[in-house]
Amino acid sequence: MNKIIRRRPHIPKDQLLSIFGDESISILLQQIFASRKIVSSSELERSLKGLLRPQHLKGITEAVALLVEAFQQRQRLLIVGDFDADGATSSTLGVLALRAMGVADVSYLVPNRFEFGYGLTPEIVEVAKGFEPDLIITVDNGISSIEGVAAAKAAGIKVLVTDHHLPGDELPNADAIVNPNQPGCEFPSKNLAGVGVTFYLMSALRSALREINWFTEQNIPEPNMANYLDLVALGTVADVVPLDSNNRILVQQGLQRIRAGQARPGILAMLEVAGRQPHRIVASDLGFSIGPRLNAAGRLDDISLGIECLLTDDTVKARQIASELDDLNKDRRAIESGMQQEALKSLEQLDLDRSELGQIDNMPWGLCLFNPDWHQGVIGILASRIKDKYHRPVIAFARADGSSGEIKGSARSIPGLHIRDALDLVAKQNPGLLSKFGGHAMAAGMSFEESDFERFQTAFDQVVRELLPPEALQAEVLSDGELQPEQFNLSLGHELREAGPWGQMFPEPLFDGEFYLVQQRIVGEKHLKLVVSPDISGQTIVDAIAFNVDISIWPNNKAEKVRLAYKLDVNEFRGRESVQLMVEYIEAI
Repeated sequence: MNKIIRRRPHIPKDQLLSIFGDESISILLQQIFASRKIVSSSELERSLKGLLRPQHLKGITEAVALLVEAFQQRQRLLIVGDFDADGATSSTLGVLALRAMGVADVSYLVPNRFEFGYGLTPEIVEVAKGFEPDLIITVDNGISSIEGVAAAKAAGIKVLVTDHHLPGDELPNADAIVNPNQPGCEFPSKNLAGVGVTFYLMSALRSALREINWFTEQNIPEPNMANYLDLVALGTVADVVPLDSNNRILVQQGLQRIRAGQARPGILAMLEVAGRQPHRIVASDLGFSIGPRLNAAGRLDDISLGIECLLTDDTVKARQIASELDDLNKDRRAIESGMQQEALKSLEQLDLDRSELGQIDNMPWGLCLFNPDWHQGVIGILASRIKDKYHRPVIAFARADGSSGEIKGSARSIPGLHIRDALDLVAKQNPGLLSKFGGHAMAAGMSFEESDFERFQTAFDQVVRELLPPEALQAEVLSDGELQPEQFNLSLGHELREAGPWGQMFPEPLFDGEFYLVQQRIVGEKHLKLVVSPDISGQTIVDAIAFNVDISIWPNNKAEKVRLAYKLDVNEFRGRESVQLMVEYIEAI
């Protein structure tokens, strides 16, 4: 699908001066930061002193009081998490921090997605009763668990909800709720991941315990909360939440610990099986190398395997589990590949590659895909792949386990459409259609009866057409401009690399330009390895690589020149560094 390359607006120098003053930041980086809506150099703070304080989190006082009481009364605690990387890191952080602060009895429980589905349901409360907890702490879930919280309370179990997902019209009747997105919460950052909320709660708890001399009286060392920032960074990046200034501090501090070799053995082991060197990692390595391996356990088996990898202090055990997670991730990729081929075959009759907006009105604006044989744990990735290919909101469905007749969907959206709000509108326009739904702006999940698939398909497409302008269906690449031949150097590569962390809503610098093709070949089945030159003389030669290209198009031996959108990266091979272009978009010209 051809894309439009659009360059970000040029920021006048006087405006840059008002933002950055005489700071020692290059003009190029000033332009990049300003185009990402940085309005003060203070927003570039990456030290812990710049972190927002927890007192503005609604419910934090009540939550801490619950936990302090649990400590003093030696209560049994149970953490109920989610089956993704954010849930795994949240569960791990909660268990480790509570143990370090002196809790003798804390366990975790994560619903198996195939047996129980998402969140604190009445069914998972029945399982939780086997742990005989006095207090259940949800992490990365719970804000929509109305019935589950009620079931726990009816059983005499207190409930503390920590979550970051958007709430519905009704909140659960928990003993305390900590969620920056709940009504009335004045916490300035609404973008904390579940693990970020857990970190803030544990930090506030440590302060409260210090005030009552808990650590002195118990003769235990006061834990350093910075020791958990590797987990916070991993969960934040893997959950693809916006990297606002507060999240960038959390991620940067976690990355520094990992680079210094001070990460959990499980994180280091997963980097090892992924072939990543800890001292060189950037935020994207957490998202593309560790995140998928951790998530593979929750998608195909049980996320507890990933949590055990993160919990263990035993390097040998961590490596063993990391190898198992790597195998699961390979299985996941094989399953996904087959599902993607089936999905593309079903879409062959829909010509969605047309470049003229007027020619796509007869095509669904919101794509719904269902195959009774698809794997429930992989539909989210499938939806993401199809969304990337056709640039429109996509929901992929699979049958729920059991004979309930339900199907479950995983949605991925494009800029301009808040997918959770879209599902809310579908539900309001079609009462009784959706059994349940929830999520974020760019990703969501839902359930309904399989017999209602075509009805939902029509309703979803209608809502997407109501909410999206036609031009939003034209895929575009947002570029930071063109680099000059002399800028293809290691110095700039390192400068851009270290200016992060880059991520969701704070994207890594992307440049565009026309290049002459010097060499092109396929490596690793479907990756295009290039040698290109920005000038016809060939005085400047640069290596480039484009991952997962359409091998029916590339290599293109007729092409002499290409238009690229790329990131300028530093490649290290056998101790030697070189500039490499990471190609995001390629088009023969």
